[in-house]
Amino acid sequence: MNSKSLLRSTVLLAVAAGIAVSPVQAGAVTHQPPSEGAQFVRLDHPQPVRENARTEAVEFFWYDCGHSQALEQPLQAWAEKHRSDVALRRVPAIWQGSPDEGTQRAHARLYYTLERLGLVERLQVSAFRAIHTDRADLTTETAATDWAVRHGVDAQSFRTAYDSAEVRTSVDDAAAQFVRYGINELPTVVVQGEYRTSPTKAGGVEAMPEVLDYLVQQEQVQRHGQVQRH
Repeated sequence: MNSKSLLRSTVLLAVAAGIAVSPVQAGAVTHQPPSEGAQFVRLDHPQPVRENARTEAVEFFWYDCGHSQALEQPLQAWAEKHRSDVALRRVPAIWQGSPDEGTQRAHARLYYTLERLGLVERLQVSAFRAIHTDRADLTTETAATDWAVRHGVDAQSFRTAYDSAEVRTSVDDAAAQFVRYGINELPTVVVQGEYRTSPTKAGGVEAMPEVLDYLVQQEQVQRHGQVQRH
C-alpha cells in the first residue's frame, strides 16, 4: 500500500460509507433537522474562536483529497451567502507522522502563501485542479512559483511570501491545530470552535452546507439569548 493509500485508508476510510448513506438516513428527504451525534458532533475540547463579531467556521482540507476538492465550490458559495454573519477560516491538514506529512506541509505552504497575498478566493479552485486533477507536483518553491506565474501572480511577490517567517509559522500552527481539533476525516468544518461535521456525518459532501446552516443558526440563537439575558 503506498503512502497516499495509507493516508486515505486511515484518515478518510469512512468517507465512502458516508457517501453511501441514504437520503432518508441523512435527513435530506424527511427534512428532519440535523442532530448531535448523527450529522455533527461536539468537540471533546472546544477551541477558542478568533473573531467575536461573526460566527467562526474552520475548514480543514487537503489539496490532494477529492472530497475536499468537491466541497470547495459549495463551501465558497455557502461562505458568500453568509458573508455578513460567518467568518470562514481554512486550515490545510497536516497529519504529523503520516507518510504524506512532507507533501501536506508543502501544500500548506502553498496555501498560506496564497492567503498572505490575498489570492485564496481567486486561486483556491485552480490549486485543487492543478494538484488533484492535473496531478501537478507543487511541493517545491520553483514548481509552486511557476504555477502561480501562469495564473498572473508576480514571481518575486510569491517567492517573498513563500519564504516568509509568517508562512512557516502558519504551517507549523496548522499541524498543531489538526491535533487540537481532533480531526479524523477530510474535509471537516468546525463551527464556533465547538461542533464539527464532515462527509460521513452530514451524509455526503453535498449535504454539508445544510448542516452548517443549522449549526450557524443554533449558535446565533444561543448568542442572541445570552445578549437578551444581559
